[in-house]
Amino acid sequence: MVASFFFFVFLNAMRPITVLYILVIYVVFQFCWWAYLLIELNTEVYTYKTEIVRLTNVDAGLANELTNQLDAKITQRKRMVLGEGMVFLSLLVWGSVITYRSFRRDYELARLQKNFLLSVTHEFKSPLASIKLYLETLQKHDLEKEKEKKFIRSALQDTERLNGLVENALMANLIDHSGHLLSQDHLNLSALIKKLVQRFETIPGFPTIHLNLKEDIEIFGDQNALCIMVNNLIENAAKYTPDKSPIDISLSCDAKNVKLTVADLGIGIPDDEKEKVFQKFYRSGNEETRSSKGTGLGLYLVRHIVSKHDGTVAIKNNSPKGSVFEVTLKCASS
Repeated sequence: MVASFFFFVFLNAMRPITVLYILVIYVVFQFCWWAYLLIELNTEVYTYKTEIVRLTNVDAGLANELTNQLDAKITQRKRMVLGEGMVFLSLLVWGSVITYRSFRRDYELARLQKNFLLSVTHEFKSPLASIKLYLETLQKHDLEKEKEKKFIRSALQDTERLNGLVENALMANLIDHSGHLLSQDHLNLSALIKKLVQRFETIPGFPTIHLNLKEDIEIFGDQNALCIMVNNLIENAAKYTPDKSPIDISLSCDAKNVKLTVADLGIGIPDDEKEKVFQKFYRSGNEETRSSKGTGLGLYLVRHIVSKHDGTVAIKNNSPKGSVFEVTLKCASS
């Protein structure tokens, strides 16, 4: 009893996946042991029965027939034990693999959610603290008109940043609950991108944006969703763009498709992460040691919005360094 108690205490103190390994190994060992004992028992019974047949006063022909029957029966039982054993072991291995994959999936989701909570807390706290400081300064001090306008403008920019975070979180929630329906309005994508870029150009310290847009490119789509898509692509490029390095945005079209590219000169994305970055909450590294901003929702929403517009999004390596996000959508005329 005492040994069993300490054994269960030991198991409770270990990681669940380690406990799974121990239990699977123990079950396999016990099964093999009991299968061995069962085969040995059948062999022993066979030996006793053949000895009884030999000692019984029967003729040699009948004795051989009885012995052959016993041989056939013992062989059948061994095959039955081995066959059922293989089925049991196969089911055990299959169940263990499914359990392990489920555990790893839940563990990874928990890690991503933890990173998301840490990042979103910081992302909300920073602009709120900034807005509070601007408002307290305006309240307590009689500032010059120009400086007052500057403070108000900065507070509005932080408010827009908060609004963008809230829109991303709301859209991600709608996607999870299959409640996000997109409209199909006739839009001038060239004018929409220009308007969004103008807002980024008013943010102090934001990287320079070089535009190469073909005029009056029109598509059918949801204006609010496309604004979120473009904003997230630009903000993602800005996170990893070195100081004084520009962001290049181009927009072109042919007879059927519209191609939007957002290129940066940042650290780039490894090939093995080019698909992972579109997963919900995914961000490289650990949130507790990361210096770049973000919640892990931006690129997830980009792919969802693009796919809802029957388009595609891909990541390519920029030259000499950095990344190029390439979005392909259908023209309004196609």
